Amino acid sequence: MTLSSPDGSAVPGVQSHVTCPFCGILCDDLEVARSAAGLKVQRNGCEKAIAGFERNVAGASPQVGGRDTDLATAVAAATALLRASRLPLYGGLGTDVEGVRAVMALADKSGGVVDHALSDGQYRNFRVLQTAGWFMSTLTETRNRADLIVVVGSDLHKLHPRFFERIVNVEASLLTETPPKRTVIFLGQGLDTSGIQGSRVGEIVSVPCPLDRVGEVVGALKAEIKGSPLRLDEVAGVKMDVVKGVAERIRKASYGVFVWAPPSLAFPNADLTVGLVSEFVKELNLAGRYACLSLGGNEGAVTAGAVCSWQSGYPLRVSFASGAPDYDFTRYAIPKMLEAGDGDVLVWVASFTPDLTPPAASIPTIVLGTPGMKLASTPAVYIPVGTPGADHAGRLVRCDNVVSLPLRNLKRSTLPRGADILAAIELAI
Repeated sequence: MTLSSPDGSAVPGVQSHVTCPFCGILCDDLEVARSAAGLKVQRNGCEKAIAGFERNVAGASPQVGGRDTDLATAVAAATALLRASRLPLYGGLGTDVEGVRAVMALADKSGGVVDHALSDGQYRNFRVLQTAGWFMSTLTETRNRADLIVVVGSDLHKLHPRFFERIVNVEASLLTETPPKRTVIFLGQGLDTSGIQGSRVGEIVSVPCPLDRVGEVVGALKAEIKGSPLRLDEVAGVKMDVVKGVAERIRKASYGVFVWAPPSLAFPNADLTVGLVSEFVKELNLAGRYACLSLGGNEGAVTAGAVCSWQSGYPLRVSFASGAPDYDFTRYAIPKMLEAGDGDVLVWVASFTPDLTPPAASIPTIVLGTPGMKLASTPAVYIPVGTPGADHAGRLVRCDNVVSLPLRNLKRSTLPRGADILAAIELAI
């Protein structure tokens, strides 16, 4: 595809409406140029997109025992390890829909355990969904309807740099030509508010409290709106006058959305905070319109959970050792299994960023990873694989779980698809 530059001349090698795979929001408005030097993000790219697309992946070679080899030899070595394995562990899962489907097929055939590297964060949501349910919004609905955004203990600007730009700061709405200004409330201290700007944004309120005590503030807001205010001067270090002011803003909203990112809630029993927010939103819906919105999905986490669910009937942390899917979110957590000495081979898939490195393990490790990963020890087998959306086409499920978006092959390199490597291993076992 070629575009025109401002002076009307053709710009070769530039692709528009590119979907970015390096964050769960999957922004699909990027403009990326390709040349002999590699890819260059020319428009609408955040720091994650620039680092992901423009990274140099040339020169990587398959390795067995730390020594360079050809792809066929590396695949054969990985196959031999899995053929001899009694309980292989399939972790990382930083890949696209086809990659996760290939992992599931291989795990089924080899009797392995499947778990994503970011499952701990996702289970802060899964446990609430499984036990109580919730009211959930989507990115599009929040963008077009919300007049109140409550950020719950999460540094959204760090994890999803364009969330505020794409969802909160937008001036237009599908529903009205004169959308109201938005109030944005941050619950938690140290949250980056720099992304909030623009004519659509009205009041910005920060409620600084320790992140692991955000639930206490939510509980106080719930009591205030129910007409049973706490008889305290403060809660979690927040003055009750501030709590009352926030409660009033929530009460007056036409459509309020409570937003969090599970990886940010990295404190003990964070699922209780998610549960408290969800129950609060349910009660608010008795008199108005409110919803939750969970962000996440980096490193293909939401995609892995979705594919695992529709193929096995269970979310992540599934074992096929018995010959049928067996689900246990505690027992089949791969980090805990490695600590306990369970499993005899670790297969680690990480095709998006070099940051998704495998944990230290005393068992042989097979890494299907993007070039540039800094591994703590030499894996038994390393096979460099391409990144969906940069080196080959693919699909990812967006963080709100309502759509899957196509990823374009920008031909950054000729690295193989992780799905193809996994399929070749499965065929050979």
